[in-house]
Amino acid sequence: MESSSEEELEEDFPGHEWITPQSSIRAAYQSQTEKGIRKICSELLELKDAIENLCGNMQSKYHAFLRISEEVVEAEQELIELQKHVSAQGILVQDLMSGVCRELEMWQKHCKDEHVEEKDLQTELDEILSYDTQDSKVSFLDKLDTLLAEHKIEEALLALETEEKKCIATDDPGKELDAEISTYKTALSKRKSILEDQLVRYSEQPSLSITELRKSLSGLIKIGKGSLAHQVLLKAYGSRLQKNVEAFLPTCSIYTETYSATLSKIVFSAISKVSKESSSLFGDSPMNLNRIIQWAEYEIETFARLVKENSPLPESVSALRSACICIQTSLTHCSYLESYGLKFSNLLMVLLHPYVEEVLELNFRRLRRKIVDSAKNDDILLPSPQEGSRLSSSVAPNIMLTSSGKKFMSIVNDVLDQITPMTIVHFGGTILNKFVQLFDKYVEALIEVLPGASEDDHLVESKEPIEFKAESDAQQIQLIGTAYTVADELLPAAVSKFFDIQTEKKRIGGTGEGLGSGSIYSIEYKEWKRSLQHSLDKLRDHFCLQYVLSFIYLEGKSRLDARMYLELKTDDLLWESDPSPSLPFQALFVKLRQLASVAGDVLLGKEKIQKVLLSRLTETVVMWLSNEQEFWDVFEDQSIQLRPSGLQQLILDMHFVVEIAVCGRYPHRPVQQLVSVIITRAIAAFSARNVDPQSSLPEDEWFLDMAKVAINKQLGTSGSESELEEPVVVHDEISDSEESSISSPSTIGSEDSFASANNDDLETPVYFTDPEA
Repeated sequence: MESSSEEELEEDFPGHEWITPQSSIRAAYQSQTEKGIRKICSELLELKDAIENLCGNMQSKYHAFLRISEEVVEAEQELIELQKHVSAQGILVQDLMSGVCRELEMWQKHCKDEHVEEKDLQTELDEILSYDTQDSKVSFLDKLDTLLAEHKIEEALLALETEEKKCIATDDPGKELDAEISTYKTALSKRKSILEDQLVRYSEQPSLSITELRKSLSGLIKIGKGSLAHQVLLKAYGSRLQKNVEAFLPTCSIYTETYSATLSKIVFSAISKVSKESSSLFGDSPMNLNRIIQWAEYEIETFARLVKENSPLPESVSALRSACICIQTSLTHCSYLESYGLKFSNLLMVLLHPYVEEVLELNFRRLRRKIVDSAKNDDILLPSPQEGSRLSSSVAPNIMLTSSGKKFMSIVNDVLDQITPMTIVHFGGTILNKFVQLFDKYVEALIEVLPGASEDDHLVESKEPIEFKAESDAQQIQLIGTAYTVADELLPAAVSKFFDIQTEKKRIGGTGEGLGSGSIYSIEYKEWKRSLQHSLDKLRDHFCLQYVLSFIYLEGKSRLDARMYLELKTDDLLWESDPSPSLPFQALFVKLRQLASVAGDVLLGKEKIQKVLLSRLTETVVMWLSNEQEFWDVFEDQSIQLRPSGLQQLILDMHFVVEIAVCGRYPHRPVQQLVSVIITRAIAAFSARNVDPQSSLPEDEWFLDMAKVAINKQLGTSGSESELEEPVVVHDEISDSEESSISSPSTIGSEDSFASANNDDLETPVYFTDPEA
């Protein structure tokens, strides 16, 4: 239908010559497609035949390869058997040659004897018997050679042992050995040497079991080679130990903390096994014991070297833990070996001591850097205003540690977690001293964040910026309180196990002999606490000095200057109606009250620290006056006229300072001593300028009364309420029953002193009385 329709279309619409009809196009494309398909099919069939041929070739070649492999294995076995057969035949040829030579020698001797007289019947009988005996010896030698050639060591050993016993039984001690017997014994000796070599080579096989090794060593002992057997024992265990160590070393980088313990177990277990085997096979011989000691010392030296070479970075925690575990496990093994007469503890510590010291030094150096960073970025948490002026009663009396204090104790506890008891015994003194150095570095870091640290000549300024600076009194006091809490409570409690071990060792009669200078016996608790106290004193003195200097050099009338004693309007204070201390000292009293109130809030329950700070602040003021030469140069200036009122005012100020200490209820004996020195120097300075102290100065009681009145005026109390203590006479001898030192805890409640003044009291205005008015 289609073709007819197309023809009709062509008839209706005749095409041009240059237009190809559609039927021609289809026919042309159809013929080309069929040709392409046929060509592709033929190519695919050829490819199929080629693949089948290739598979067949591969399979045939694979079978050929397997057949050749089997033939190679069979050929190897045949070569081994042939090699054994050749060696056996060689031994037999050698024995045959020796037998022929022996027969020739006998034949030559027999020929020589033909010219000798005819022997009697008994002599001929002896020769026949001797010949028969010789034949049995030759037969034994041949049998022994066969056993040796076939490496039947146990049978050869048994036969040789039996023959030697037979020879010993037949030997006549009083008769000289003839040539035949001597030759026979020489032959036995040579074969014994061959057996000895075979036993040694057999013992040196790495795959040999312990049971087979014992049999081989027993064979050497039976042939009289006990010394060689002992050397072979040490060599065999040494090679086994080396193999075990080499197999373990690649895992050291994975088990960074426990690799040393595993190495220690491998080495000391081998030493223990050698000692037991030696005792069971050879007995307790001093010579063998010396050999074991020499061998073990070499292995221990190798062990110490491997511990150092495979250690993590010395400054890492892993290295510290690994070193401590190594000391613990190795010394435990050494104490076990002492029961066998093997003492290696001293040698082990000599080898490991430098390594452990290096690890400790680098770890604490890293920790010191962390301490400095934590102090520079401290975060002090103080009570919020809505919580009141004091901490709530539900809070424990311990002060709140700053973040640097918590970080410090966290670092200390991390170190202590790595330390083992044996490490404490041998390196406890060194570690405790390192903790003192670490705390000292912590104190230095705290000093840097306190005001005035850059002006302190005794401190090296840090090159890194300090992000935190303690500006307020509360922040500074809390830093100091944290340091005191760490040194007095937290750090001693953390290291208490050190001194517990020391006490226990001393109780059972232990001494520090042979333990080195860094052992736990090298330090006492009181000395260690005293070292911590030195660091605290440095922090306390820096705070007090900067605090006092900021007060002394205030601008205005509150500035402490010697010229204020020259500018008094009156000539004699005795005629004043209301003598008062100088304005700087009145301001000092107010500032101390304010600081005491802040300290009471921040250091709640820490009255001891409060008293230490306030007492030292008062001492620092007096010490500055005593040592400041510019202050005294004013009184020695000849161009300035001195009046008795200046001396009276200075002495009144000094008594006022003493009364401040008395009112604060903290130890005032050091203040009294310094005040006595200042008053004596002032009297001498004024006397040199024609001011008569005898006529111008009233009694000491007058100064004491005026100082108490000034204190009462500042406190807003009556005289009867303020008289809590007996009057303190500065010039009198200080009794031995004075209050306890600063370091002793106070038993007096803080509510009785100005340290208990609350913030509300301090918010009321304080009107100073100007003595010049």
